[in-house]
Amino acid sequence: MTSDAPRRLESFLEGAWRSGAGEGKPLAHAATGDIHARIGAEGLDLAAALQWGREVGGERLRALTIHERALMLKAVGLKLMEMKEEFYEENFATGATRKDGWIDIDGGIGTMLSFASKARRELPNARVLPEGDVEPLSRDSTFSAQHILTPLTGIAVHINAFNFPVWGMLEKIAPALIAGMPCLVKPASQTAYLTERVTRRILEMDILPEGALQLLSGSAGDMLDHVTGQDVVTFTGSAATGQRLRAHPAIIANATRFTMEADSLNATILGEDAVPGSPEFELFVKEVVREMTVKAGQKCTAIRRILVPKALEDAVAAAISDRLAQTPIGLPDDERARMSALVALDERDAVRAKVAEICSEAEILWGDPDKVTLVSGDADRGAFISPVLMRAGDPMGARAPHEVEAFGPVATLMAYESAEDAVALARKGKGSLVSSLFTNDTRLAGEIVTGLAPFHGRVLIGNRTSAKTSTGHGSPLAPLVHGGPGRAGGGEEMGGMRGVTHFMQRTAIQGAPDFLSAVTGVWSEGARVREDTHPFRKSLSELRLGDRVVTDTREITEADVEHFATFTGDTFYAHMDSAAARVNPFFEDRVAHGYLIVSFAAGLFVSPEPGPVLANYGIDNLRFLTPVYFGDSLGVVLTCKAINPREGSEHGEVRWDCVVRNQKGEAVAMYDVLTMVAKNWPEAASL
Repeated sequence: MTSDAPRRLESFLEGAWRSGAGEGKPLAHAATGDIHARIGAEGLDLAAALQWGREVGGERLRALTIHERALMLKAVGLKLMEMKEEFYEENFATGATRKDGWIDIDGGIGTMLSFASKARRELPNARVLPEGDVEPLSRDSTFSAQHILTPLTGIAVHINAFNFPVWGMLEKIAPALIAGMPCLVKPASQTAYLTERVTRRILEMDILPEGALQLLSGSAGDMLDHVTGQDVVTFTGSAATGQRLRAHPAIIANATRFTMEADSLNATILGEDAVPGSPEFELFVKEVVREMTVKAGQKCTAIRRILVPKALEDAVAAAISDRLAQTPIGLPDDERARMSALVALDERDAVRAKVAEICSEAEILWGDPDKVTLVSGDADRGAFISPVLMRAGDPMGARAPHEVEAFGPVATLMAYESAEDAVALARKGKGSLVSSLFTNDTRLAGEIVTGLAPFHGRVLIGNRTSAKTSTGHGSPLAPLVHGGPGRAGGGEEMGGMRGVTHFMQRTAIQGAPDFLSAVTGVWSEGARVREDTHPFRKSLSELRLGDRVVTDTREITEADVEHFATFTGDTFYAHMDSAAARVNPFFEDRVAHGYLIVSFAAGLFVSPEPGPVLANYGIDNLRFLTPVYFGDSLGVVLTCKAINPREGSEHGEVRWDCVVRNQKGEAVAMYDVLTMVAKNWPEAASL
């Protein structure tokens, strides 16, 4: 598991691997105590590294489109999956079992792949992101505004915690790189050897542009002295350290974006309905024990406070204690072990000290922080500790169980009298990353969750229905926000494409529509149009924003409406019964079906012969604005609104602005038509 010659970790800065001065600080294997690696960054020029990333990496990333950046990350993620066994072997030195490592390694790579997939699916293949609708600022559409998002021109500095050396890096660099921002990763020293190994493999792939990714192995030194207002700093770790970094003079002076994900005393709540023998009771006990023992409780999302109805306190205590007694502890590569060591001996000392502090207001029900029984390993050399279950006799009046976090396999049981009390106890954590509630009572869930939400970044509701598919209390997921208010830091990492926009600047662009279109790549009312060849006869290479067709008109008859009603089965009274329709406050008489209008509109604007338009795949923002009566004549104006070519494909997506008007010029319906269009069409030139 360990090498006879511990390797000297290096930093990758300014395009080269570099060692700090001296032999470096020794890093011990968490479970054996052997020296596993050495680390140090003394003498490295961090100001130059930041500037190199901004100038070299930033320029190259911003030259790519969002889809190109996403495909780049997909390629990196797939290659990392192929070599993950190497990372699992290194992972054992952190004190994590293979099962623990799955969360970090497979979970981290999976998060990167999820971001790559969502970016290609949800964002345009562009360098500028329009946000929201165009805001008309004049009646004649000559002056409008549009919010846009563009990449910041600085560098994203990611300062990560020791407990997730792979996931912690990948979940942060993925949204930053997709946004177009280069990254410098500074992992916690204790497990930096695993981050360094993964980073080496990424850089050896030669997929990322030069300057897109740097690594600092060792102390951050004066790095934060050199951040600017275009940079972003993200931090994961203790609340105390995060608060100190947030108050750094350069961060304050430059208004540098700083996001913090800190330790929190996450709570789980057992509903009053979840009595012993119910599925929810069993799920609750299982989840508590899992959260206490996975990665030896060294997770920022782990359950620290166990809130249960007073009548169920003894039953819960007995059930958790019984499960903890069946948890073998040993070396991380021992298949018998379900829990292994903390990351380092000093972390074990810190957990023991925190347990002693909490014990001033709580009693230990199970476990001994000073003694541990092992199935393998040496309790003196390795950072092993027993799980510890405590109980607070007066949870509402206590301080320590709500303020002191033992960052290990430690949790405190607390009894509550009512749902209102449960919410109050959870809130005493002063802001947490996650809380969970186990109940099969929807009314109770509504009451408790709305009380928890203002104080938590995420709330899991566990019950028998979702038991087989739920990812559990402590699993952050790429599409969801990972962060929380108050003590938890106030940050919001991940959250799908919300996380990407954190590394971009929001700007309101004002001007004539033509100029907005030139910036955003989206046509809007008032911008120039072109009416020549029917736009459906144009391939993506020929199509331009503003290409338009104005159709002939079609009269709507009673026979049309009755045929549509009979054919579809939609015989809603407003279409079929004149007297009833007149009573309706919205109509003067029988009206045409909305979907008949949409169908007739397609019949008016579609060019039916085979051509570059390959498929219609949807309609967005459909609104019916004016009732259509028998005898009304409808025409359509269809305009090319946005062109989104797909990377690596022979087709792209085209969004069309569709307006249906009656003979009075009134807008009857407005919507966006979505089509797939060939990038090139062999017959296009002759049509």
